[in-house]
Amino acid sequence: MALPFGDTSGPRDPRALAILAKTIYRELRSSGFEARDVMALASELLGQVTSETKELRTDAPSRSRSRT
Repeated sequence: MALPFGDTSGPRDPRALAILAKTIYRELRSSGFEARDVMALASELLGQVTSETKELRTDAPSRSRSRT
């Protein structure tokens, strides 16, 4: 099942997100955050994505009904 997110512009380096994640992790750890803090951040990020996805799914049927 595809997620209801819009397309991104242009091609994306498949390594970009892994590089970004590693960079963020290293920055957080070098700034004194513990592994549990990084896990809490990851949980919050997933919660935000979940909320946005639910909102998009909820809005999609009402938008498609109004077009017909």
